[in-house]
Amino acid sequence: MELIPAIDLKEGNCVRLRQGRMEEVTVYSEDPVEMARRWVEAGARRLHMVDLDGAVSGEPRNAAAVHEVCAAFPDLPVQIGGGIRDEDTVQAYLDAGVRYVIIGTRAVTAPHFVNDLCLEFPGHIIVGLDARNGKVAVDGWSKLSHHDVIDMAQRFEQDGVEAIVFTDISRDGMMSGVNIDSTVEIARAITIPVIASGGITNLEDIRALCAVADEGIQGAITGRAIYEGSLDFAGAQSLADQLTGSGP
Repeated sequence: MELIPAIDLKEGNCVRLRQGRMEEVTVYSEDPVEMARRWVEAGARRLHMVDLDGAVSGEPRNAAAVHEVCAAFPDLPVQIGGGIRDEDTVQAYLDAGVRYVIIGTRAVTAPHFVNDLCLEFPGHIIVGLDARNGKVAVDGWSKLSHHDVIDMAQRFEQDGVEAIVFTDISRDGMMSGVNIDSTVEIARAITIPVIASGGITNLEDIRALCAVADEGIQGAITGRAIYEGSLDFAGAQSLADQLTGSGP
């Protein structure tokens, strides 16, 4: 079970939002590279980055910061989402050293796009499904679609994506605990890995996720909890390794 620190980027800063609301922002650092270094030194084996401005605008706004992190840590798998709506953006990120690109809104509004990307960039495409009450949200979580999250996950599995990042919007940034039931439900419906996101607060959440890891849950993204200190990242990863018998 990999714990994956989140670095959310807004105007070049490392921030966190509450339930995806751009007006409810907390700035944690003005230096994404140093923040990445903090998590690498704490034992992170992957990094999750989100271009929040890009998610809203539909095109990359913080690509320079992502490139700098990749240059500073060339051996660290980095996954990036937010504003990735065309092949050129994917190519530019991969050329910069990004390992995985996460497709969100465009995956829902133009599903054939994911299929095209999986053919063009095999092994590098992840789909992020952000849901509230089982329905997928788009456009930086500002709109709720009519699409069922499990149906969409199954479709993208057929297209050949590497994994699904599942976020329960109602839990994200609220430090209210992980939605284990919904995460397991999706993991059981597909055979590719699921990465949980949203609501991780403390070691009890880590234990709960590790207890269902064999359902197909590969990792968990954590943000506000590790920034505000309710979860010690190094200790949490060590616990996850012990509970799941995994490790570097």
